Amino acid sequence: MTKIQSHSTTILTVRRGNTVAIGGDGQVTLGNSVMKADANKIRKLLDGKVITGFAGSTADAFALLERFEAKLKDYPSNVARAATELAKEWRTDRILRKLEAMMIVVDTKQTFLLTGNGDVIQPTDGVLAIGSGGNYAMAAAKALVQKTDLSSGEIVRTSLFIASEIDIYTNNNIVLEELKCAN
Repeated sequence: MTKIQSHSTTILTVRRGNTVAIGGDGQVTLGNSVMKADANKIRKLLDGKVITGFAGSTADAFALLERFEAKLKDYPSNVARAATELAKEWRTDRILRKLEAMMIVVDTKQTFLLTGNGDVIQPTDGVLAIGSGGNYAMAAAKALVQKTDLSSGEIVRTSLFIASEIDIYTNNNIVLEELKCAN
């Protein structure tokens, strides 16, 4: 039996000024077919203080999301520690290690990329993207950050729209969330 490849999303976050925005498209593709056009891959956690976006296998991403939420409850005032603890567990647990997904996590102070390799990466410029159209969205966002005065939310929306025009696994049904950051 041939495994049908799932292409699920593009997630982008931009931290600029006193806000951080994170957004994702709504397309879920299975093989050569669009299975869903309005999936929401952005979630608020910890009473809206933390926002995550996920890419990859949907079931795997939800399993990770649940585990991350539990880690946030264990370390409610330390998102970095919760992210690190999830990454450690993800890398060392036999079952979790097989999960095919990635997560971006933002709060008012920090941005993290979490992977199954045990990575907890914090971008230096506040721009981070994952998923099938992630490189397109990130390139557009970096250009807009350098050459415009657009807000973080406007940059995320515009960059995801640009990615949707290039990547066949990304659509323009965009979900966007923003947090005001402490200065």
